[in-house]
Amino acid sequence: MELGLHVSDFTWPGGAPALAPTLVRMARDAEDSGFTRLSVMDHFWQIGHIGPPEHEMLEAYTALGFLAAHTKAITLNTLVTGVTYREPGLLAKAITTLDVLSGGRAMLGIGAAWNADESAGLGFAFPPTAERFERLEEALQIILQMWSDDDGPYKGKHYELGRTLNSPQPLSSPRPRIMIGGSGERKTLRLVTQYADACNLFGGPDLAHKLEVLREHCARVGRDYETIEKTAIAPFELGKKGEGADKMLAQLREMHDLGITVATGSLRGVDGPELVVAYGEHVIPEISSW
Repeated sequence: MELGLHVSDFTWPGGAPALAPTLVRMARDAEDSGFTRLSVMDHFWQIGHIGPPEHEMLEAYTALGFLAAHTKAITLNTLVTGVTYREPGLLAKAITTLDVLSGGRAMLGIGAAWNADESAGLGFAFPPTAERFERLEEALQIILQMWSDDDGPYKGKHYELGRTLNSPQPLSSPRPRIMIGGSGERKTLRLVTQYADACNLFGGPDLAHKLEVLREHCARVGRDYETIEKTAIAPFELGKKGEGADKMLAQLREMHDLGITVATGSLRGVDGPELVVAYGEHVIPEISSW
């Protein structure tokens, strides 16, 4: 089992001038400690269960590009990009650029978007749910076409591209991996089976059920369930001295036994950056043998 670090809170001591050096230290500590994934949120404002909207939030792909220059091996992705925040062609170019400049370490995390408040605040369109899922499917089709040998046009219900040229192509072979975030049973998990390499779910009492739904969708479309990487959000409740390690390891073991191979969690609060190394000492050596 692997552990991913999700940076969702940028409200640290020192304010804006300290953001860059703190983020670099956090990323390097994560890589050195054995984390295999490093992700950021794709939001413009802070989200409610972490802090008020006025708290600091960095633009996702600028931040990932910065992190690419300060790390060597860790996989970089958003958790996850809202489909309504960028035109699919631009998103494909952003992931491609990140992949090329990081030496093949980019992964696309994408979902149907949910934050109406920040969309309205900054003037982004936020269509009804059904349309957002239609756009998500078309965006996946466009991105996959741009990462192929086909640079012809694309015409869908919501997007029309005259030429899907993408040069250079990504370094990842055969292309960057695609993760779809969300646990919707009728649409999200169906799209995973049709287009994605990985899903991202929430750890908790519904996890086993969601995985069973994913398995059923795979059977319907003829996809091998085992070819989909199962990742999930995990609780990060380890104290500074590792006193919560036993509880966290038990929770991670339950997720592992259900088939989760990458557990991702975030460290919130002003002490978040200081706790990264503790996971390398108390958690990662144990789960890496599972």
